[in-house]
Amino acid sequence: MATKKLARRLGLIRSRSAGPARGRPARSGREQLFDYLVVIDFESTCWEEGKRHRTQEIIEFPAVLLNTSTGEIESEFHAYVQPQEHPILSEFCMELTGIKQDQVDEGVPLKICLSQFCKWIQKIQQQKKIIFATGVSDLPTSEVKLCAFVTWSAIKEEIGHLK
Repeated sequence: MATKKLARRLGLIRSRSAGPARGRPARSGREQLFDYLVVIDFESTCWEEGKRHRTQEIIEFPAVLLNTSTGEIESEFHAYVQPQEHPILSEFCMELTGIKQDQVDEGVPLKICLSQFCKWIQKIQQQKKIIFATGVSDLPTSEVKLCAFVTWSAIKEEIGHLK
């Protein structure tokens, strides 16, 4: 639910009264360019303030395919990932993320997770006729749908730890 609220606030989801993006008329105001968004919200290993001398690793890889016209989630991907460098989660990390040690122990290595994610992306591309444009010349015709990846990161917080 928080994903939808954030997407609406950022203007990434069209209002229900707005027409579909087919045909791509001239852009005006806040009309949404993308038919779909793949929203990713990683969780990673973490430690208490002052103990951040370790490299963070992805421990949860969730993604959803969000239809910007309807605001509905049309497909989901989820995997727990086994951390390799520091396989034991800190108490702080488990409390902060809600992820338990047994969940990552039963997870998959990141390489396998990425392979599974790529298969999921390929499947939704075929099913929904989605493309990921790399430039203005790549704007789709009416028979294909434009999609973008979005994620959230506390960059300011991360930079603060590097000082």
